[in-house]
Amino acid sequence: MIPWKLVLKNIRGYRKRSVVTVVLSAITTALLVFSSAIMDGSHNTMIKNAVEIYPGYMQITHRDFRDTPGYENLIFDLDSLRRSLANIPDIAAYGARFETYVLYSTEARSVGGMLTGIEPRAEKQLSRMASSLYEGEYLDDEDGAVVYIGFELAKRLKVGIGDELAFIGNGADYSMAADVVTVKGTFRTGLFDFDASAAFMNKRYLDEVMVSRNMATHVIVLPANVEDCGKIEDRINQEVGGDNVAESWFRTMASLVQAMKLDSVFGYITLGIIFIVIFFVIMIYTLLTVYARVREVGVMRAIGTTPWGIFVMLVSESVLLSLVGVLLGGLLGACVAYYFYLNPMEFAGYEEQFKQYNMVATAIPADFAPLVIARDMLIMFVLCVCSTLYPILRLNRYRPMDAIRHV
Repeated sequence: MIPWKLVLKNIRGYRKRSVVTVVLSAITTALLVFSSAIMDGSHNTMIKNAVEIYPGYMQITHRDFRDTPGYENLIFDLDSLRRSLANIPDIAAYGARFETYVLYSTEARSVGGMLTGIEPRAEKQLSRMASSLYEGEYLDDEDGAVVYIGFELAKRLKVGIGDELAFIGNGADYSMAADVVTVKGTFRTGLFDFDASAAFMNKRYLDEVMVSRNMATHVIVLPANVEDCGKIEDRINQEVGGDNVAESWFRTMASLVQAMKLDSVFGYITLGIIFIVIFFVIMIYTLLTVYARVREVGVMRAIGTTPWGIFVMLVSESVLLSLVGVLLGGLLGACVAYYFYLNPMEFAGYEEQFKQYNMVATAIPADFAPLVIARDMLIMFVLCVCSTLYPILRLNRYRPMDAIRHV
């Protein structure tokens, strides 16, 4: 039977110690919740941005294209593939792309880069290319000799809206392909290398230049529910078969996924070290507060209270104080995490440092996940309670008379 009246009386009686214990638990819980939210938020946002900016949640390519990305491994019957995809449910949108590499040239300079033919209307759903518009206009399905170019690439070529540039490359039949096009718009995605090397044209027009009608390097698929990528991937592979294969973003961006997992491991190792430090800080403070009550415990033992009764009483005090502290800290940490979830932290002035990581976007949001917050609060609650067990057990070893004489 837990003596709740005595437990509450002791908490009120040692008001200063109780307040310090609650504050210590609350601060450590808030820091843990916020640290986890920032770490998970930065990872999730980085992966989501990397997937949605251009690669897409699912890609269909020739089965040998990943290993040998050449014209001999294209999707050669695009119309047939479209008919197969039309029969598969749970697909929100799909669109074809024709990627090639060309030499861009202006009066000022020449730069190599990627030129991709896209289906502008479909691409609005498949990627963030349209929403990344920086200047000018996005492409439409009726466009001809116009190009939608990366902001950094435009700077390198020293061109602006309405300026002309030429490109030269190889067509799908390995013939020479070249054209002069006008800059219709520029985009800025936040991926520095991508913005510095990529440009887009209407695929229908580019097919004429590259002799790539009814061909594609990729077909991008957007599932109705992105969490079902694995199931839809299997369904597409069953339906399409042959020389083409569908791969979800888990496969196409495996290196990024692994990098984020590795970074998360190191992040949790760091948090684990913080846990250990917090554990010993709380334990040392509890040891000091418990030892200040040695004589009180000695008197209780002298009047007949059992060691188990002492243990239950002190642990109950620890549970109540830890619960209050963790709830307050969890609420504070959740509020801060939610604020930075709505208002990502801006690191203005650090653009050059961010470019080292292939990024020019310097906003880092927090992740607001109630289940993760509850997990962190539970961890801190267990940590706070466990840190008091050793001091309490050590106190219970005193014999009643030794405890009463303790100074």
